[in-house]
Amino acid sequence: MVADPYSERQLPHDLEAEAAVLGALLIDGDALHRVTSLIKPEDFHRARHQFCFAAVLAVFLRQEAIDQITVARELQTQGRLEMVGGLPYLGQLIAGTPTSVNVEHYAAIVAETAAKRRIIEAGNRIAELGFDEGSDVDETMRQSVEVLFGVRPAADDRGFIPLSSVLDVYLQGDIGDVSLTDEPPLQSGYNDFDSLLGGMQRSDLLIVGARPGLGKSSLALNICTNAAKAGQTCGIFSLEMSREQVAMRMLVAESGVDSHRLRLGLLSENEQNVISDAVGLLSGLPIFIDDTPFQTTMDMRSKAQRLQLEHGLDFLVVDYLQLIMGGGRRQGYGENRVQEISEISRSLKGMARNLNVPVFTCSQLSRVVENRPGHRPQLSDLRDSGSIEQDADVVTFLYREDRTFTGEEWEQHAPGRPYPRNLVELIVAKHRHGPTGSLHLYFRDNLMRFDELARYEESVA
Repeated sequence: MVADPYSERQLPHDLEAEAAVLGALLIDGDALHRVTSLIKPEDFHRARHQFCFAAVLAVFLRQEAIDQITVARELQTQGRLEMVGGLPYLGQLIAGTPTSVNVEHYAAIVAETAAKRRIIEAGNRIAELGFDEGSDVDETMRQSVEVLFGVRPAADDRGFIPLSSVLDVYLQGDIGDVSLTDEPPLQSGYNDFDSLLGGMQRSDLLIVGARPGLGKSSLALNICTNAAKAGQTCGIFSLEMSREQVAMRMLVAESGVDSHRLRLGLLSENEQNVISDAVGLLSGLPIFIDDTPFQTTMDMRSKAQRLQLEHGLDFLVVDYLQLIMGGGRRQGYGENRVQEISEISRSLKGMARNLNVPVFTCSQLSRVVENRPGHRPQLSDLRDSGSIEQDADVVTFLYREDRTFTGEEWEQHAPGRPYPRNLVELIVAKHRHGPTGSLHLYFRDNLMRFDELARYEESVA
């Protein structure tokens, strides 16, 4: 048996800092407001310090003054006064802390040592998972990542800060340069789309909805490739297509070689050279694909966190939302798919925020859109749940009039206008941060690639 090299080490702690925090609070109860966002009772290493801090919080919640007498009375009520050392120990805490000025500094030390203890505890838990001979390796890895991310302090529990602090950024540079987050938004590679949205904001959930066959997966992959070319690390959850199909679509779009010819191997020597160049370019891009067909948002979040830890992550594609497994009976939804989709959309939004990346998600539309004159999509067409509209920051739709009208019908519908073959209207129906609107792209079906309309017209000319 291998000896544990850490068995005789003491867990990280600083009893003097713990005592200084408690002494400062007994001297100046108002100082509690400066530390509640930093520490909790369980962050103290010594049990009696945990009891004392919990008593301080209890007194505060009753809206009583915090001092030696009120805290002692609370400890007495809890049956813990003698356990902490009685009034003499509370007096000792006060005597050892001349001022409350540095309470935040001491609280930060307590929080730091507590975090280190949680890291050690997580390491032990991960080791136990590794020693479990009956566990699956992939499941062990997933659980280990969850344990590791659970170590982090509650970074999302940021507490209130003054509006002035948030607005300071506008005084440090041009207002036009101010982003909604600390990092700049990502560009989709389509100028009109980026101009309308101001780029894809980090922590946003973006939905692209369309009926089958209109190109939503192709658009997601095109944007993913454009982001990767700009140096962003991208992840793709492909629940519908295999990784080989995803790779082939990206290869066809990048090379400009007809997908049918590539699939059948009917390539000329020049096309083979073009394909070879495209393979070299795409292979150098930071794009990662997960084609697990059935998974939950918890599985996806765990994998995305692992990817972010190991390689970084700037942009995430999910194709597509309705194929994600819900919690089912475990969450009490049973057969209620609407509730499951609601939970899935909320989880995707939470994942975007936790990872601080745009999550670009494809979604099916209900068949109701096909019964509407013109088949033009609207927000109520999002399939299975209106919560998708609520949770998403940006909702876009793909609309093709050449899929709605034949050539003859078009002559009657829009006499004198050219038939909109392969023209796709990208409708921004919801934009939490700015205006809505629409723009047009040209979709090359055989190349699975969207081009900006102006770029396409220049190439044709």
